[in-house]
Amino acid sequence: MNINSGFDLIIFDCDGVLVDSEIIAADVESQLLTEAGYPIGAEELAERFAGMTWENILFQVEREASIPLSATLLTRSEKLLDIRLANEVKAIPGVEFALSRIDLPRCVCSNSSSERLDVMLTKVGLKKLFAPHIYSAKDLGPDRVKPKPDIFLHGAAQFDIPPSQVVVVEDSVHGVHAAKAAGMRVIGFTGASHTYPSHADKLTDAGAETVISRMNDLPGVVAALAEWSGVA
Repeated sequence: MNINSGFDLIIFDCDGVLVDSEIIAADVESQLLTEAGYPIGAEELAERFAGMTWENILFQVEREASIPLSATLLTRSEKLLDIRLANEVKAIPGVEFALSRIDLPRCVCSNSSSERLDVMLTKVGLKKLFAPHIYSAKDLGPDRVKPKPDIFLHGAAQFDIPPSQVVVVEDSVHGVHAAKAAGMRVIGFTGASHTYPSHADKLTDAGAETVISRMNDLPGVVAALAEWSGVA
């Protein structure tokens, strides 16, 4: 039986929530940074820069380490990552089960490009469960990615639903901050391969009302949150 939660819309981040892509990106990006003179492992990169675009990661590394990073790193990363994602990315276990049990309008709101979202969601068989409601913050214009709330507000606006009636599933602190800034309620997710020991605590500290590590638990948690008014 489907669960109608009492919310009017559920929004999913993509990377690290629907597809297990963050660890692949961290591997590619850590190798490029190490080659450029900023040694860092994939696990550390995934923890420190979770939810950030590659461009913003490069800006932060330049500020921290005073290492001038070549603009070619942007295009090199994109090309390498596109190849690996097209070949390696997998769906997060339990996503299709969760979607079958949550009887709500739904959409994807991501910092990834529309092209990459299409490749990843098509490969893992999830595109059909969200299309046409798959939205990229990069399509909204420059500098509107998470942690800004713009993409979540855009997603809700497509359904004419107020932010207070939306629940978001996010795996990054930046994403949680964006959803909270949009006035939405947030469930944290730590079930992807890039998770780390303090992941759940960081999502909670950022404003997630609860954190799950299995997508199979999502329907019950959504229903439970709908019965609770949450925090102010």
